[in-house]
Amino acid sequence: MTIFIRLLVMFVLVNSAGPTHAAEPASGPTADVMGDWDMRIACPGGDIRFGLQLQQAISTSPTATVSWNAFLVNGVERIAVPQVSVNEDVITLNITHYDSVVTLRRQPDATDALVGQWKKRRGADEWQQMTVHARRPETAQQTATAASQPFLGRWSVKFEKSDDLAVAVFRHVDDHVEGTFLTTTGDYRFLSGDVRDGVLRLSCFDGGHAFLFHARQSDDGRLQGDFWSASTWHERWTATADAQAKLPDSFEQTVAVAGVDADALKFPGLDGVARSINDPQFAGKARIIYVFGSWCPNCHDAAAYFSQLQTRFGDQGLSILGLAFELTGDFERDRQQVQRYAKRHRTGYPILIAGLSDKAKASKRLPILDRVRSYPTTIFLDRDNHIRAVHTGFSGPATGGEYDRLRERFELLITELLED
Repeated sequence: MTIFIRLLVMFVLVNSAGPTHAAEPASGPTADVMGDWDMRIACPGGDIRFGLQLQQAISTSPTATVSWNAFLVNGVERIAVPQVSVNEDVITLNITHYDSVVTLRRQPDATDALVGQWKKRRGADEWQQMTVHARRPETAQQTATAASQPFLGRWSVKFEKSDDLAVAVFRHVDDHVEGTFLTTTGDYRFLSGDVRDGVLRLSCFDGGHAFLFHARQSDDGRLQGDFWSASTWHERWTATADAQAKLPDSFEQTVAVAGVDADALKFPGLDGVARSINDPQFAGKARIIYVFGSWCPNCHDAAAYFSQLQTRFGDQGLSILGLAFELTGDFERDRQQVQRYAKRHRTGYPILIAGLSDKAKASKRLPILDRVRSYPTTIFLDRDNHIRAVHTGFSGPATGGEYDRLRERFELLITELLED
């Protein structure tokens, strides 16, 4: 009798479950765009190169569906694209946090070629547009270590349009060269490239910014280079090998101004309600006021780190307030961009929209500082809202040791403020 009951139960379960259907990857014209692509943005100085990875994401609940993921690749960095759509002819990469979109079209009779456009907002009524080409990566050819050797190491850099010194760090990684430039306002993030015909070429694309650096070595060992930012900026630079090259102390660049009534500095929050930067709801044993723009790449690196600080020190009394200086001055548009920024980095701290990104105008809006020199700028305050330190710029993960040292100094200062 027991065996009969067991067989009956098994029969009922099998027949009541109904047919099952496993989700299958998409096939046909859209499927052959999966995988890796070698991307090139046509710049006045040459191609700005980066990688693109397209992947299918399969969901089986409640029904089988196929969606798409995409990643922008710059050396070791992979940046997730928030919104991706693929149909028979067009691939659309919507980098929403930069108000930027890349549209690629399949070329007739060429499954290994895509051509399209990158479009990004630069102001209230200003857009930047550049042509983009994509091909399947060619078989990797090892870049000779000997060819890149003269460019490797640490360099003291002078950009022709800046009075401040900069620092470059280049290293050989597998079959390519990686590195970045550190400046008093921030770094140029993850650059990747190679050495061909005696020219070092490094570039990156994060969805909102496209950078290209070229350099040749002169007979005296110095580097002579060019820098392009998309199609809107070009300047020359020179560099001298210097293993000890470093920037001025970022805590000594911007000065707090005494005697300013900070309570009177009021800006609208994301709900549209104006609040003072010293509003009681922002109080804490230690405070950080973080001056940023959602359009700024270093500010995205900083936001990811500040979210970690909020998680680590929030329960101990750390309060963080973001002041956003945006591109358009249109509150609804700027609010939407700041919300996307906050969502991307899972910020748990409040943000006020303080004004336009123009540094001269931002300085007038924030008279507690002698000037707004950089986005980001980080202001450290004690529990009585006295400014204890101001940090200019941000050295992000691409800078390696500099990023580690920045975090160490930030966290030591926060700990001291919490213990006071």
